[in-house]
Amino acid sequence: MPNVFDSSMKTKDSKKETESMHNIDDDHKACHRHVDEYSEVMRAETPATGLLSAFMPKPVSVAFDNQDSSENIVLVLRRHPLTLFKSLLIAFLMLFMPAFLNAVGMFSFLPGNYQFAAIVLWYLITFGFVLEVFLTWFFSVYIITDERIIDVDFISLIYKDISSAKTDKIEDVTTVTGGALQSMFDYGSIKIQTAGAKTEIEFESIPHPSRVTKLLNELMLEEEREKIEGRVN
Repeated sequence: MPNVFDSSMKTKDSKKETESMHNIDDDHKACHRHVDEYSEVMRAETPATGLLSAFMPKPVSVAFDNQDSSENIVLVLRRHPLTLFKSLLIAFLMLFMPAFLNAVGMFSFLPGNYQFAAIVLWYLITFGFVLEVFLTWFFSVYIITDERIIDVDFISLIYKDISSAKTDKIEDVTTVTGGALQSMFDYGSIKIQTAGAKTEIEFESIPHPSRVTKLLNELMLEEEREKIEGRVN
């Protein structure tokens, strides 16, 4: 009669399972290289420690929802700061608008308390506008990991639109730059054609688009290498 409840047999089986799991992990680690080993772009970059940059290679203290334990963030992008110029100009004009209206006597017919309340209300609106512009810029990010690309569009505090695609699903990467300003300050857009649910993901007005395109091509080649090694093994 077989020893179904033999603890020694159970221990041996569990050891074998554990050893096999370790072997699988070792094979995966051997196949999955660090980005600096195959990316010329990332090899030349130092890890970013700040959180307010529009170009953050190998960020130190950045994570996101649904990030896998073995997934490493390679690059975090935002729109180039120059894209905020129009909004900041509007905020600057709004800041001095009450003083201008008061100088031309626009509020002269109102009592003093009403004038003060109107000015306070106007500055609250100005502060809300600046805060919205900043939050939209700060939380609307493009994330490139060693496994996928992620496009996070921050709409409001209660709504955001997130699109992602595996690196091996990328079919084509197109860099789009136009105008003297984009050429001078080295920023533009990247259109990424994928075979996923969302056929096109666009990184809009990001810094150094040519470097980002080169990085994506390097990641695609690395995915192909891992697939080939996986089939061979």
